Amino acid sequence: MKFGTKVIHAGIEPDPTSGAVMTPIYQTSTYAQEEPGKHKGYEYARTQNPTRTALEHNLAALENGVAAICFSSGMGAMDSIMKLLKSGDEIVSVNDLYGGSYRLMTKVYENNYGLKAKFVDLTNANDLEKHISKKTKLIWIETPTNPMLNIVDIAAVCTIAKKHGILTCVDNTFASPYLQTPLDLGADMVIHSATKYLGGHSDVVHGCVIVNSQELADQLYFIQNAAGAVPGPQDCFLVLRGIKTLHLRVERSCKNAKKIAKFLKSHPKVGRVNYPGFKDHPSHAIAKAQMRDFGGMVSFDLAKDSFNDAKKVLSNTNLFILAESLGGVESLIGHPASMTHASIPREERLKVGLTDSLIRLSIGVEDVDDLIEDLEGAFANL
Repeated sequence: MKFGTKVIHAGIEPDPTSGAVMTPIYQTSTYAQEEPGKHKGYEYARTQNPTRTALEHNLAALENGVAAICFSSGMGAMDSIMKLLKSGDEIVSVNDLYGGSYRLMTKVYENNYGLKAKFVDLTNANDLEKHISKKTKLIWIETPTNPMLNIVDIAAVCTIAKKHGILTCVDNTFASPYLQTPLDLGADMVIHSATKYLGGHSDVVHGCVIVNSQELADQLYFIQNAAGAVPGPQDCFLVLRGIKTLHLRVERSCKNAKKIAKFLKSHPKVGRVNYPGFKDHPSHAIAKAQMRDFGGMVSFDLAKDSFNDAKKVLSNTNLFILAESLGGVESLIGHPASMTHASIPREERLKVGLTDSLIRLSIGVEDVDDLIEDLEGAFANL
């Protein structure tokens, strides 16, 4: 099946009891058994739920994986991946990443459980080996990165990781499976905050991991069942609903983002614009090779690096909503330094170019001319 057919049909069958076309919400905590151990494949809802099962089958198909495991949030999914490791193990992570991921690696697992996280520039895969040691057990990739929109060559990094017997995980939240499928490029795991593009309507919190081996799937299922970071059936239903229009939404978001990035680049009150679709982006060629399109995220600095000026822009849009998150049908505007990345020390943020005036846009599916007019009006306040 082509992608636009997969989102509708892959892993989804009409309900066998009623013929319902949409997967029902199985709002139950437990399941009847004929006798001890003899049941219809479901025992207890922390372990399995039919609505969740349908979503997992769909997600595995979208990412071309062996299996998918759904979680109560993207961070719940990441936490379970961290639990694959042991005290003393090392993680090599991209140095430009979501603040919550940085916080979990450092303030939870490094400070309390003896894992070591190294944050390095992975945009040049040739530099990776010098950061690898015998203790390195996981390489954590974000691409495009949050919020600087850097691009990591997934295939090149995974080739090096395999040579050293190291697991790789790609946070594919910014791209979605419509734009890239990291398992096809050699990754072992793909993680999503399904809250974002997969759900797509800013009405659900959810996460998932898709893997390339049944062994990894079994390990993660065990951790999830033991620790309990499971999503409810209503949340799984909402993500299933959102996925059906994933390709349409992301297509429109990408189209809008191209026009907005060009507008920003030519604006006298804007400094650097981060968007991998520009031919002068350092990793444009890699993005073009491994992505279907360049995504719906754009970030930019103001010409004057001033937090006060950034606040004027952030507080004076009408269509762009000042809020955390991304990937919904509505356009959002945010200030990473004080919002999504506030948990990262300022000196570390500045090393990757995350300035006090950096503004991040999640471009929705509205009419792009209205969005540009909205930004123009906000810049008029400077």
